[in-house]
Amino acid sequence: MRRLFPVTEETAAQARADGGAPAAPGAAADREWDLAELAAAYAYPDPAPGAPRPWLRANMVSSLDGAAQHEGHSKPISSAADMRIFGTLRALADVVLVGAETVRQEGYRPARVRAEFAGARAAAGQAPVPAIAIVSASLDLDFTLPLFTSPLVPTLILTGAAAAPDRVAAAEKAGARVLVAGEGMGVEPARTVEALAGLGHTRLLTEGGPRLLGQLIAAEVLDELCLTVSPTLTAGGAQRISGGPSVAVPHRFELVSLLEEDGFLFGRYRRP
Repeated sequence: MRRLFPVTEETAAQARADGGAPAAPGAAADREWDLAELAAAYAYPDPAPGAPRPWLRANMVSSLDGAAQHEGHSKPISSAADMRIFGTLRALADVVLVGAETVRQEGYRPARVRAEFAGARAAAGQAPVPAIAIVSASLDLDFTLPLFTSPLVPTLILTGAAAAPDRVAAAEKAGARVLVAGEGMGVEPARTVEALAGLGHTRLLTEGGPRLLGQLIAAEVLDELCLTVSPTLTAGGAQRISGGPSVAVPHRFELVSLLEEDGFLFGRYRRP
């Protein structure tokens, strides 16, 4: 894996300020980075003094022709390196935010303990694994799945104040913690971030799906996008990485770093 983004004194200083760890020119080239190097490269920004500000990053994969999935799943356009970064980003996060449809399509399971990150998580005051937080207006979820029956930390569900009481009761009976983050049936992105921060979760990661990511973008609560560009073409009518209504003015993000392995590009972009 190689860092392709040129490292200058200015970008190195900025990366250090943001918690990144850029390699010196020519360093770590043409070899697989270990997990510690990946964790340093994708570190969350250091919290400011006082109450920590939540930082929401997204991790998504896209084919060359803009598909976020193939036949409803992201795995066909992913790779081993993509999955290493996927696991690293999870290991750095307090909570993983995901839409209910993605939970159903991708067969989500509880986050698992990664021994390689256990010491770092303990030192950072984090639980052994990130909590999975599901955004769902209807709470149409299968509460017999391991995501609810056997997580190491309780699964969270974010919903609206008008959610059906019987579904809320079923979720709580299954062991999930239900958080209200909207006045009606739906969930408001800003309130979602606030609700998670209220539980002490400030290192936030979302893995989509496209509809949820589109809502987060439109609400201007997304701080960072980690995007894997897969050297594949799918054609067809697959979704893009984000959906929903377009924003009035496109949001410009800055490139923080770019890695490459076997033709896959791993970009990290930050809101200015």
